[in-house]
Amino acid sequence: MNFKETYDIYLKTVEEWLETNIPLGMPDRIIPPATQNAQEKIDDAMKYSLMSGGKRIRPVLSLAVCDALNGNKDIVLPFACAIELIHTYSLIHDDLPCMDNDDYRRGKPTSHKVFGEAIAVLAGDGLLNMAFEIMLEEIERCDRDNNSRVKAARMISHAAGTGGMIGGQVQDIESEQRLITYEELVFLHQKKTGALFSASVLAPALLLDADENIIAALDTYAKNIGLAFQIKDDILDLEGDSVVVGKTTGSDAINNKVTYVSLFGLKRAKELLNERIQEALYSIKTIPGNRFLGELAIFIADRNK
Repeated sequence: MNFKETYDIYLKTVEEWLETNIPLGMPDRIIPPATQNAQEKIDDAMKYSLMSGGKRIRPVLSLAVCDALNGNKDIVLPFACAIELIHTYSLIHDDLPCMDNDDYRRGKPTSHKVFGEAIAVLAGDGLLNMAFEIMLEEIERCDRDNNSRVKAARMISHAAGTGGMIGGQVQDIESEQRLITYEELVFLHQKKTGALFSASVLAPALLLDADENIIAALDTYAKNIGLAFQIKDDILDLEGDSVVVGKTTGSDAINNKVTYVSLFGLKRAKELLNERIQEALYSIKTIPGNRFLGELAIFIADRNK
């Protein structure tokens, strides 16, 4: 199979798991009549963002690592999809007027434009909490070998928290309207964007009890593709088509954000992107089933949205 065919299989696997296992508006959910409208509203808001499409790169990464390590996808899938819920919650909150103030996401009006700011905040909160429900249910269900699941859940929690994504978002806000260094920019994005990429790559390795050398190689790969993803985002914000990208472009300049493009110019930003991809490819040379992971790194660099 070629890259697209393999990606589509992974994508279908993720979509089917989300449709089957996320109880948003499911008929068997018992809702007291007095609270039905409120429950339906928050379910609709959560489902609106979660099931709005998207590349699903993070859970696809997890499944690809699982296959590279000859693992069982049934073990990895719940954790991979929990990461997607965390990612979706972060997008809802990122788009809010108090954050990036974006009107469109994935070609559709953002959550707060459809449901209002308060419900959008709560929808994000709901998805975050549901992610931990999913992981804890897996830990509870698998009594015999909990330890690997506990390690994976703890690592994902850290990646989503103030030591990872949230910490990076705070740094991003604090860096607006001032010039920051390249080192600060890399550190910021290793947290804001890179932490969940690392979780997506390393969680399946922990779940499958991969050895330390494999984990170290995957860690380097994840850090490089996470930064590559952000550099490509910065490039697309300048030269991407907003219709294709699915959100308003040019917002970095409007918000006076320091990006790889504003710091180095477009030509050098593209060179930095290529350097990260090459580092990612080199890091996984010793992993036998690395083909799709390598192709996915190249896809991140070549994408148009």
